[in-house]
Amino acid sequence: MRRDKRDFGRKDRIMPDQETELTLSEEAEAAAAAQSEDAAATAPVQDRQEGEEQPVSRAEFDQLKAERGQLLDRLARLQAEFENARKRTERDRAANRDYAVANVVEKFLPVLDHFELALKAAGSVEQLRSGVELILKQLEDVLRQLHVTAIPALGEEFDPRVHEALGSVERADLPDQHVAEEIRRGYRLRERMLRPALVRVASNPKQISE
Repeated sequence: MRRDKRDFGRKDRIMPDQETELTLSEEAEAAAAAQSEDAAATAPVQDRQEGEEQPVSRAEFDQLKAERGQLLDRLARLQAEFENARKRTERDRAANRDYAVANVVEKFLPVLDHFELALKAAGSVEQLRSGVELILKQLEDVLRQLHVTAIPALGEEFDPRVHEALGSVERADLPDQHVAEEIRRGYRLRERMLRPALVRVASNPKQISE
């Protein structure tokens, strides 16, 4: 019996410690639950604050409106300046073109006058021919002043870059593939070809057989 009482006494001493441990565990769980509830309650509020747009004050609105008006006004001015520059460029281009045409036409007016005088003149065929030859020479001088020159053709070796072959003729007195006849004269402006010379090309049977 004495032994049993000691055991009961030992058990009585152990029980308060277990109750203390259970109490601390329960308090920790309660604190964690309370903290999670606070976080859950605070999160929607923070989300709403981050998602909501902050209201703009009247002063900021007026400032943004004024800046917008200034930008629109500047854009309109730039568009007007661009349109004026485009029209001015077109006018200058047209004026330069007219000036260039006027210079060329002015050089040809004396030639036109001589043609009219030739038509009014009375004379023999030889006199008329001589007058036309003088006008032709004058016309060639005008073209030379404009840097327009004739492309050499007759007796030259056929060059497809500046000659256009209308056909071929048998000629024993000319080298093969040389220009035998010039049907229409070709011209170039400086190094630029205006039109090719229209020619007939010589075909020498002796040179072909050799």
